[in-house]
Amino acid sequence: MKKGNEWKFGYKAHIGAESESGLVHSVEVTAANIHDVTMTLELLTGYEEVVYGDSGYIGAEKRENAVTHNNQGKKIIYRTNRKPSQIKRLSRSGQYKAKEKEHQKSSVRAKVKHVFAVVKNLFGYRKTRYRGKRKQAAKLNMLFALANLYLADKRFGVSA
Repeated sequence: MKKGNEWKFGYKAHIGAESESGLVHSVEVTAANIHDVTMTLELLTGYEEVVYGDSGYIGAEKRENAVTHNNQGKKIIYRTNRKPSQIKRLSRSGQYKAKEKEHQKSSVRAKVKHVFAVVKNLFGYRKTRYRGKRKQAAKLNMLFALANLYLADKRFGVSA
C-alpha cells in the first residue's frame, strides 16, 4: 500500500487454537488486505465441534466452501461475535441478553488472544521486518511455536 509518498507492506497472522488450552495448532499468513473470513477453512483441523471467531468471521458457516460437519460427522457450531451496530438496534432487554451472550463468546476467545500478547509483548514482534510472505510465514510459525512452549510451561507447569 502507499501512504503519502512511501510504500508500506503488511501481513496478517490468522491462527487456529484450542479453546481449552489456548495453544495454536495452525498458522496462516496472508497479505493485510485479505479478509479474515476467507481463511476459516485453512484454520480448522476437522475435529472441532464449536468454532469461535470475532466479528470478522461473520458468515463463515454460510460460505460455499464452509465446513459444516467435523471428521466424526457431528455438526459444527459457529459462534461469532456480533458487530456492535447490530446490538444497538435491539431493544434494551435484547441488548442486555445479547451483551451477555457476546461476553460468553469473548471469554472463550480471550484465551486465544493471550498467544498474540506473548508474541507481541514478550517476543517484541510489532512490525514486519522482512519483505515477502514466505519469510514472514517462517518467522510467525517460529514465534507461535515458541509462544506455545511458553504458555504450556506457564499453564501446565512443565519444567525441564
